[in-house]
Amino acid sequence: CERVVINISGLRFETQLKTFNQFPDTLLGDPRKRMRYFDPLRNEYFFDRNRPSFDAILYYYQSGGRIRRPVNVPIDIFSEEIRFYQLGEEAMEKFREDEGFIKEDERVLPKKDFQKQVWLLFEYPESSGPARGIAIVSVLVILISIVIFCMETLPEFRDEKDLATVAPTVNGTAPYVPSPFTDPFFVIETLCIIWFSFELLVRFFACPSKTTFSKNIMNIIDIVAIIPYFITLGTELAERQTNGGQQAMSLAILRVIRLVRVFRIFKLSRHSKGLQILGQTLKASMRELGLLIFFLFIGVILFSSAVYFAEADDPSSSFTSIPDAFWWAVVTM
Repeated sequence: CERVVINISGLRFETQLKTFNQFPDTLLGDPRKRMRYFDPLRNEYFFDRNRPSFDAILYYYQSGGRIRRPVNVPIDIFSEEIRFYQLGEEAMEKFREDEGFIKEDERVLPKKDFQKQVWLLFEYPESSGPARGIAIVSVLVILISIVIFCMETLPEFRDEKDLATVAPTVNGTAPYVPSPFTDPFFVIETLCIIWFSFELLVRFFACPSKTTFSKNIMNIIDIVAIIPYFITLGTELAERQTNGGQQAMSLAILRVIRLVRVFRIFKLSRHSKGLQILGQTLKASMRELGLLIFFLFIGVILFSSAVYFAEADDPSSSFTSIPDAFWWAVVTM
């Protein structure tokens, strides 16, 4: 079989010619490309390149396409060697994936120019100055909404209708229920919802694919963030035409619906690369996190059982059963 000698900055490698012929589009696999590096006096190909990297380059040909960076070669140098030897985009993608680089999704844009400009304006803050301004406004509105959600639960700001709704009638007269539409918190909340709805609708009509848009988890969070407002508004309008018992039921429903508003905090992840990376990290670590929770569960069972049987004869013990000791075991661990 025909052999070929490769000289890398004085370090000679010898292999079979058919090894290189497996990849005819690469520098070493194409006879015309490698001919310019041939030294007829020494009957070898000479490359003034990084010597430690060529071990992995040669192994790429010998293994049929497996690429692995040597530990003593920096990432940037090895990536340059991959480009120099023209191993191709597939080899580069394998190398980047092996090194832990996340492949960026291809940016899909609408075909119509106006749609494209609107989509870039609301979806990619880094695309222009106005897009960055809209992103800042969106973040401020989200923060205001979260602050309002927390402040309206303070005793001095709490809605008096919560007490009036369940209060008994006096001499057949129902207690006065103040209108929620004059509440400053409701007004601010309405303005925030108007912005959220406007932003969602504009992005929906400008998106390149309605199906992909509907399946995106961030867009689902946007929808979940505004639904409680409209349910609350409908319940507020309906309960004014019903009796006290149904109003009490409506109040219980409203408290559950209002809890969903806390999911608005996840809207911030759309504008934060750090939160997106954290989400990707948690997603990639689900198996390890599940294993951690499993071992934590084992510890809870063991320690709660131990403390229950240790204090079983004590009448004043707070652990009347093993499940009663679960929380103690969790916080103790």
